[in-house]
Order: sequence, then C-alpha cells, then structure tokens
Amino acid sequence: MSSLLKDLYSVEFYNRLVDSFQKSIPGFNKSMFLALIFQDDFERKELKGRMKHTANVLHRVLPVDYPQAVALLPTVIPQLRADGFQDNQLEFMFLPDYIETYGLDYCEESIDALEYVTQFVSCEFAVRPFLLRYGNRMLDQMTAWSRHESYRVRRLASEGSRPRLPWAMAVPALKQNPQPLLALLENLKNDPHPWVRRSVANHLNDIAKDHPELVLSIAANWRGISPQTDAIIKHGCRTLLKQGHPDVLTLYGLSSENLHLFDFTIQTPTVQIGENLVFSFRVHNDQALAQLVRLEYAVYYRKQNGLFGKKVFKISERVYQPNEWVVISRNQRFKPITTRTFYTGQHRLSIILNGQEKEIQSFELIR
Repeated sequence: MSSLLKDLYSVEFYNRLVDSFQKSIPGFNKSMFLALIFQDDFERKELKGRMKHTANVLHRVLPVDYPQAVALLPTVIPQLRADGFQDNQLEFMFLPDYIETYGLDYCEESIDALEYVTQFVSCEFAVRPFLLRYGNRMLDQMTAWSRHESYRVRRLASEGSRPRLPWAMAVPALKQNPQPLLALLENLKNDPHPWVRRSVANHLNDIAKDHPELVLSIAANWRGISPQTDAIIKHGCRTLLKQGHPDVLTLYGLSSENLHLFDFTIQTPTVQIGENLVFSFRVHNDQALAQLVRLEYAVYYRKQNGLFGKKVFKISERVYQPNEWVVISRNQRFKPITTRTFYTGQHRLSIILNGQEKEIQSFELIR
C-alpha cells in the first residue's frame, strides 16, 4: 500500500465515491466522472492537485447552475456516511474546494453550504475567500456560527477567521485589525468542546504576534473564569511567553530574580548534522518561598546569510520548592527535516529561566 498522501485519491476511493454519487445525484454519469478523473496527467498530480482536479470534475458533472448543484450536498453527504465514509477524511477536502472555486459569486447559497459541509469535512480554508470579498457580512455570519449547536461549525467560526491561519489565504484586514473578531471569541471562551477551545487558543496566539497588548488584556479579563478558559489563554499567550514579554511574565507570576543557573555545559561542542546536541545545567531556587518556574532553552540557528534565527523550546513548567536544586540534561536533534535547512558553522544555545536568558554558549555544526 502506498504511503504517499496523494494516493488517498486512489482507484478504490473513486470507485466507492461514484457509487455513492450515483445513489444521491439524479442523472449522475459514473463513467464520465471516472474518465475525466483518470486523464493522462493524473499520476503526476500531487495531493493538492488531485483535490482541485476532483472539485473541477465534480463541477463538470453537476448541474451547471451553482445554486441548484450545491443544494444537492445535503443529500450527497448522508449517502457518503451511509456508505461507510468517515467524517473528516482528508480526501473530501475537494468539497470545500468546490464551494470556494465555484460559489464565490453566490454568497448566501455558499454560506449555507459551508455551514453544512464543515460538519462533514472542515471548511476553514474555503471560507477565506468569502471573508476577503464579503467582509462584514461574512464576519457577522461567523459570529452567528460561534453560537451554533454543532461544535464543528463553532470551530469554523474561530479557525476560519484566524489572522494567521497556516497554509491558508491571507486576510490582511483581520491581521491589521482583529477587533471585529473579539465578539465571536468571547462567545467561544467557555466552549464545551476541546477542539473549539484549542482553536480559540491558536486564534489568540495569532493575534498576539501583531497585537500583544490586546491579547494580554483578554487574558487578564478571562483569567479565573474556569480551568478550561485559563488553559485557553495560557496556550494563547505561548508566543508571548517564549518571547519573555514582561507583562505576560508578570501576569503568570514568572519572576527570575531568585533563580540561578549553574554548570551550564554543552557536552557536544561539535555536532554533526544528523546527530544530537547534548547539554546539561543546574537550577537553584534561592529563596525561602516556593515559586513557579518556566524552564526553556533557545537554539540560535545559523542561517544562510550568516545571521541567526532564534527558536525557543519548552522543557517544563512547575513549582520549585524553597531552596530546591534541579539537574537538567537534554538532547536537541539536528536530523534533517523538510521544514528546516541546517547550515554548518557556529550556532548558539541559551538557557531561559522564567523568560530571562541566563547564559548563551556556542557550538559548531558540521557535515
């Protein structure tokens, strides 16, 4: 069996799919659909290409009139479920793509379709072009969705409107001014579903990257409402915590005044790409009171231009007892990955206690 994601769009998948379509779409032409899918260049298409290709073929076999075509989805999706397809299968991202590609001129019909389809497969990417074109109309709808009975629709309200949603179309107005998003986030701060709460936390973290004071104000207002809301704002402030923002450190009582670093040692001052950086250190809580300690380290990765890019890694966060000593040993892997290119030469490593860098040392990365 292939391990390539693109091969989710397999012959078996399409054969099952057309059987469901034949049961739920009047006049559906099964042989035409398959012939259009398996054109000569199909094997060369990657995952996203196959997804968009499937949406395009679906458009060619559905009624030409988009409102008439999209009205079939409430019949199609129950049949897919009845035939054993599971919710949130990645293969079905072609359905939101169909709405995004062919429904942008039909705001009201597409809003209904997005609300329905997202309960089968997430529409967080498909909603972005509608936010760009319809602005306040779409924001009002997403605020209404934040009160929806389905947690998947409530999640769409938050996830689809994130200012920095990864891999998604940008919505510059929301990045510049997130104030219109606050009402829907307020509606979701006590959401009973963890999937929605995580989205709210990620949404706050997005806002914090451009408007830290706004997120700090929200965190101060929401703190103590419930353990779940406390978890949302803590996760939503994670970038500010990694940056050592003084106000967020104060909010969480993370003082470094009585914390001391000892014996910081890099055991592997020369590291070969593919191997581990090994380091250790000791921390002392030098006071007669227990205190919360957030322990982190930062790697300053050397970039191609010789400058450094800093990435912070969390080790732990817990209460240290009065006069407690803690010994820490860690490995940092330098195994090649698709999301980072390693460049040889001098790199740096620092230890961070409650947001304050206590010491920086250098090490050499070689091939």
